[in-house]
Amino acid sequence: MSGFLDTVRQTIRVQQLSRRTEKSYLKWIGNYIRFNDLRHPNEMGSAEIRNYINFLADQQAVSASTQNQALSALVFLYRHVLGRDLGQIQGLNYVKRPPKIPAVLSRDEVKRVLAFLSGENSLLARLMYGCGLRLLEGLRLRIMDLDFENHSILIHQGKGFKDRRVPLPDSLIHPLKEQLNRVKIIHETDKQNGYGTVFIPDALARRFPNGNHDFRWQYLFPQSDLSQDPVTGLIQRHHLLPSTFQRLFLNAVLNAGITKRASPHTLRHSFATHLLEMGYDIRTVQDVLGHQDVRTTMIYTHIIQTSGKMVRSPLDTI
Repeated sequence: MSGFLDTVRQTIRVQQLSRRTEKSYLKWIGNYIRFNDLRHPNEMGSAEIRNYINFLADQQAVSASTQNQALSALVFLYRHVLGRDLGQIQGLNYVKRPPKIPAVLSRDEVKRVLAFLSGENSLLARLMYGCGLRLLEGLRLRIMDLDFENHSILIHQGKGFKDRRVPLPDSLIHPLKEQLNRVKIIHETDKQNGYGTVFIPDALARRFPNGNHDFRWQYLFPQSDLSQDPVTGLIQRHHLLPSTFQRLFLNAVLNAGITKRASPHTLRHSFATHLLEMGYDIRTVQDVLGHQDVRTTMIYTHIIQTSGKMVRSPLDTI
């Protein structure tokens, strides 16, 4: 099975999927093969996929997002690795995703949380709130993604592998330029010590053989220490770890005295809600967030009234 998974891995890299997606897809494809007694996927098809996906829902009680992730991995396997389009798979027992209204911080609560973050963690949080970024979108930003002239930031391969541009807040221009200077010093020091490279996708690495030495490709939020790339073995400087920022953000929320169940992603929800409160239309918010379907964006209209005012309770009238 290991040889076949190596083929899958190579196809994933040709498609330029992220390392996280690669790890996830390999896990689900391996589990699918083991579930079917190590039969080769070419000997199987829609029936085996249906049985495995239904097993995850009925016996493993996985969440809707986990089930969708497993199904996406298998669709990728058959379409891109085996060259078979299975079409619509009938009889899938989809896990029902209960509708959820996300937690949202008020403007004052955002300010209180930011007050308990410092340095580049504060800058990252302000960037996520100011531009509506997901955590990984912020962490994966490269120097070249910042467009100060046009007051925008280019987001590469967000959710659904789509690119988009988001407005760059005026208040972040100076802090971002200071961050660029810090990254420049780190990069120059790394080069003097015989390092200075950074991970770039395989296809781009072949197109730009010296691109990984280029300052423009450096991460905007680099780690404090060098680390070894698990694929190439090169000692490089990766971006900050999501878990590190998540822990610091949670501490900031607690220190700010906020009892809402807030995570870094709450900054994105707050950004969208506050845009609607400012009078921007739903389509504009959809474009900035990078949602494929406006129905995904519509959830924020359940948080506020179109007037920007919450319904007054009759209790307050007696």
